[in-house]
Amino acid sequence: MKRKVLIVGAAGRDFHNFNTYFRDNEKYEVVGFTATQIPDITDRKYPTELAGKLYPDGIPIYEEKDLEKLIKEHNIDEVYFSYSDVSDEHVMHLAARAQSAGASYVLLGPNDTMLKSSKKVISVCAVRTGCGKSPLTKRLTKILKERGKKFVVIRHPMPYGDLAKQAVQRFETLEDLDKHECTIEEREEYEPHIRNGVVVYAGVDYEKILREAEKEADIIFWDGGNNDFSFYKPDLLFVVADALRPGHELKYYPGETNFRMADIIVINKVSENPEGAEIVRKNAEKINPDAKILETDLELVADEEIDIRGKKVLVVEDGPTVTHGGMAFGAGYNYAKKNGAEIINPKEHAVGSLKKTFEKFPHLKEVLPAMGYYGQQLKDLEESINNSGAEVIVSGTPINLKRVIKVEIPVLHITYNIKEVKGKIGDMLSNV
Repeated sequence: MKRKVLIVGAAGRDFHNFNTYFRDNEKYEVVGFTATQIPDITDRKYPTELAGKLYPDGIPIYEEKDLEKLIKEHNIDEVYFSYSDVSDEHVMHLAARAQSAGASYVLLGPNDTMLKSSKKVISVCAVRTGCGKSPLTKRLTKILKERGKKFVVIRHPMPYGDLAKQAVQRFETLEDLDKHECTIEEREEYEPHIRNGVVVYAGVDYEKILREAEKEADIIFWDGGNNDFSFYKPDLLFVVADALRPGHELKYYPGETNFRMADIIVINKVSENPEGAEIVRKNAEKINPDAKILETDLELVADEEIDIRGKKVLVVEDGPTVTHGGMAFGAGYNYAKKNGAEIINPKEHAVGSLKKTFEKFPHLKEVLPAMGYYGQQLKDLEESINNSGAEVIVSGTPINLKRVIKVEIPVLHITYNIKEVKGKIGDMLSNV
């Protein structure tokens, strides 16, 4: 008898786990996926083209809130938890829900889901969303370019559109972002690489993606999402921890997995919280004593000179960092405060889906998350910004907002660069 399976996910790790472990595995019948975090993903199907010959009708995607009901209706034997950046408590609450309805509860690990490359693999992962993966990735890829290395970046999945069309995506120009109808969250991850002259791959089928990328690169650079562990077996694993959230490296899944596997642990934002950095350092020395430790800070960089002192500004931040990443602010807010701006309350001007976002994430008080998975969200973001009465928009999202919405107010884009405090990042690449 086939074991009936439900995969609990968020349109990323769940699809990868299916592709690598379940797709052609006749021991199991995957009855469905459940989804959370991503709006409007439910009531869709994982398409036949990706699901394989065992699933000629595709696989339905349900809402996570119906977990117990689904287990009982479909006589589910095993529930596979398959998403990231949630507390250990959250993981185990879902375990209790699954088991109370009669099912077993399973976590697939690296040996069952990491694909092996014929090329060298460098992976950058983290213990939480918002630790500073992107600035570290930017520095590492710059070093590789300066050394004349032939590499491409493969980005953790964000498949929010037509999954079959998104199976393998290659981004070389900004126009490719438009061609693939990328959401704001996708653009936030791909656009900085493209602007730096780096080719980015992403999509849904990461075996096919890897084999395409290997044709044009000597090094595969895995750019992780949330705090998930790498889809590819790394030859060198960087893991970023956050001095502003000490202890989170041992309390969030699967960030602790990364922390324990890391070859190099990068403790970021050390000057902002030296005591927190020391806690992270001691945890690293205790549970991963073989890892090398680097200490870094973040530097705020504006793309142009605009005097915002005394001006009314609306701060727009990277969506994932300040929503499920749990951060109350990011680069834009820090820059606005440092430069004496008057920060407008974004809640007073939020409309539609942005209003619901503030209700869902009550820790957000002074920044507007750049949400834009689908058309209406983009319209809501556009209206919320243009109705704010701000003199300047201070944007901490990595993308050019004016490429995706019509903004009638000047936009000052702020990014982070990584600054070495202890240890040299380039030295970690000496054998690559």
